[in-house]
Amino acid sequence: MRLTIERMAYGPDGLAHTEDGKAVFVAGGVVGDVVEARVDSEDASLVRATVESVVEASPHRVEAPCPFVGVCGGCPWGALDRKTQLAAKEDNLRSALMRIGKFTADEVAALVRPIRSTRDAWGYRNKVELAPSVERGRVRLGMHGRDPKQIISVGSCPLFEKKYSRAIKAVAGALGYLGNSRDLSLDRVGVRASRRTGAVEVALWTPTGPFPRAHVARVLEDALAPTGIVRVMTKGEQRARRVSKVELLAGEGSWSEKIADGRMRVSAPSFFQVNTAAAEILIDLVMDALKPEPEDLAIDLYCGAGTFTMPLARRCDFVAAVEAYGPAVRDLRHNIDAANLSNVDIIGGDAVKEFPDQDADVLVVDPPRAGLAADAVGLIASTSARDVAYVSCDPATLARDLARFRADGTFRVVSATPVDLFPQTFHCETVVHLTRNN
Repeated sequence: MRLTIERMAYGPDGLAHTEDGKAVFVAGGVVGDVVEARVDSEDASLVRATVESVVEASPHRVEAPCPFVGVCGGCPWGALDRKTQLAAKEDNLRSALMRIGKFTADEVAALVRPIRSTRDAWGYRNKVELAPSVERGRVRLGMHGRDPKQIISVGSCPLFEKKYSRAIKAVAGALGYLGNSRDLSLDRVGVRASRRTGAVEVALWTPTGPFPRAHVARVLEDALAPTGIVRVMTKGEQRARRVSKVELLAGEGSWSEKIADGRMRVSAPSFFQVNTAAAEILIDLVMDALKPEPEDLAIDLYCGAGTFTMPLARRCDFVAAVEAYGPAVRDLRHNIDAANLSNVDIIGGDAVKEFPDQDADVLVVDPPRAGLAADAVGLIASTSARDVAYVSCDPATLARDLARFRADGTFRVVSATPVDLFPQTFHCETVVHLTRNN
């Protein structure tokens, strides 16, 4: 069918409509394109299709520096100019707040601030992950394709830190060579690199069991000379594996990064934002919203390895930091000690079940994509916090949670600022400032 792409959906696809008004999500199309598309699936409410040919290219279409745009899953918006990407991300946030949060158009216009972004649209990622596959009896590593079952062999990735552009090819080549002569049982391989500290870590994710540690370390050191090589051993079923141990194979046992006038150590299993410069925008927005004072008590929920905990600790009298994931808790303890910060109470456990007993003047919450548990809003409201900063990575769950805050009535939304942490993708972070109703 011939279609005109009307807008970018919250997802990798462009959105069009059939003549009878049915929504069509079009893979490979950008807003403004006129395309011939092949129907992949159809039901009563929508159609999914893939571009066969571009009949008339959009003025917003650009030549991407990566030949795998649309094939690899890492940069689905790579053929769209960045100005239009930023506008689409703002629009997707507004749409979610209206459709799911039930905010009016006027309220959304008053709340949503212009999107914040960094200079680098490419070369911003401090981490990539490679997946193993076997082709014609030979092991190879590559990026997950748009179809997650497909592995794309790449020599480099223009999203990855430019200073270490050869790292992907070096790691993939070394492990492919090793994997052809012995069973490495690799689940995935993570490569982290920092232009600020020079730290380069290779993390090999495997099940527990025998492993040629010395040989793997030697070959990877010869190929890349990373600052650290670790093996992350996991147990359990494929979809629910848990980390049982992190084993140092060579060099340092963790990766380090400079961020917001501090330095953080992050172990391979721990989460850290893949865009360091944009993460600093998040920190600035959180601090601007909370305006912490030296005598303030703060709570940091879902605190991870300390991205917001440490800036709060430098500004406040005391911080209660809650994190459920064991490796992140250990990293946080190290980071707090290394920074000589003695005013942080680290609480290991679920943010709701282990909600701090102390009161708070300011509070930051940075939940996973699923957003806040239903009980969390009431617990936050039970504090005397004057301001809350909510950092979200999903507009839909954010809109749902803001509707819950509105229904509770303790806090009102002051602003919502989208931040482009993930150029060339549809993903977007948002920092929301809520303040206590008088």
